[in-house]
Amino acid sequence: MSTPVVHLSRSYTFSASHRLYTDHLSSAENQAIFGKCANPNGHGHNYGITITVSGAVDELTGFVMPLEKLDEAVKRNVLDPYDHRYLNLDVEDYFDLVPTGENMVQQIWERLDGLLGGKLTKVVLDETRNNRFEYTGSTSEQGR
Repeated sequence: MSTPVVHLSRSYTFSASHRLYTDHLSSAENQAIFGKCANPNGHGHNYGITITVSGAVDELTGFVMPLEKLDEAVKRNVLDPYDHRYLNLDVEDYFDLVPTGENMVQQIWERLDGLLGGKLTKVVLDETRNNRFEYTGSTSEQGR
């Protein structure tokens, strides 16, 4: 008989600014690709992230994972380094990587993967009311 799996999702918020721009392209090319998001002074968002962990329910505690453990990992590894930062200049993740939503959701995964006992299942990043990015790990991570 297989052990039931429960998914626990927890939401967090942070504010940050960024500029969508790469030094590998000219200013005109950046403007053509990224539009107003390539503004030299950047722009900001109030981001939402949802972290999902999955696993068997502990018989003793009734938890998939204690919320305090999840909260501490997210605070220390995502919120503290990202909140109220200019991502391009303040966060090493984006010194050479364009901080698009696609790249950010993967970087957040990388920051948490391995810290949650192999239970990390999905990261969702809400950038705007209309832009949501979801990441469930690479193919090699899913087979572990």
